[in-house]
Amino acid sequence: MAESAEQVHARVMAVADEHGRVPLPSVAAWDVFPWEVVDGALASKRLADPAAESPREGEDGEGCGICSTEPAGVLWVNDRWRLKHLSERSGLPLVIILEPVEHLDLDDLDDAMAAEYGLLAVRIARIVEGLPNIARCHVSRIGDGAEHLHIWFMARTAGLPSIRGSFAVDWDDILPPGPEDVWRADLLAVAQALASYDGRAVLTDD
Repeated sequence: MAESAEQVHARVMAVADEHGRVPLPSVAAWDVFPWEVVDGALASKRLADPAAESPREGEDGEGCGICSTEPAGVLWVNDRWRLKHLSERSGLPLVIILEPVEHLDLDDLDDAMAAEYGLLAVRIARIVEGLPNIARCHVSRIGDGAEHLHIWFMARTAGLPSIRGSFAVDWDDILPPGPEDVWRADLLAVAQALASYDGRAVLTDD
């Protein structure tokens, strides 16, 4: 069972500085990070000049890491889709990724695959939001880094108002990871619940 808001807050405060802050995540140094401090005040960065689109990993199916024959972190799979977890725990209780087994982007899905994606997305969100101490499951597709479709499902702890809304993504990088045994138990619960509809759970509890 995911940690309660009180447990998360106590754990974060135990590693925070005297002002209750934890270190900035690496995203603050990214070129696309939109904020900077100017004369002691927070300001938006200057919009960069137009430029050619950067190539994505796996363009035209070449060199796609997601197409690995033995992908890591798989917790559920059927003939067409797989659900994975990140290689390491992050700040939110759960961050899992749904991707097609075949090298496809969102606009490559035929009607049958699109319908199955919609069904899976609803089931995954419903399962995650049904876990104790989880308020919401945010669902997101960005796709600027890799051509192979990957849909993010991010669980938000109930009762922590700072993490509400789209900034949950930033808090996932800011907050220290929670206990590994709790994380693995929730991953297993999601895998088994999804397998009760279709496919099979791959992650085991041993």
